[in-house]
Amino acid sequence: MRRPLLIILMAGASISIAGCTAIGPKPWEKDLMARHEMLVDAYPLLIAADEHIYFSKEASSGGRGFAGGGCGCN
Repeated sequence: MRRPLLIILMAGASISIAGCTAIGPKPWEKDLMARHEMLVDAYPLLIAADEHIYFSKEASSGGRGFAGGGCGCN
């Protein structure tokens, strides 16, 4: 009774371990990930403008750790 259960568990473990081998990009996909648009801060001026707008509008409610008023006069 234990032998078939052990074989089934071993087969299930080997199948689940083999399923993790396809994780990550393939070599021919890495060129797409190296593009400038894929950077976290690809457009720093656009991000700075968005941060300023967010700071001006949401700072009074404690948004993103900034202090100041939400009137946009700073």
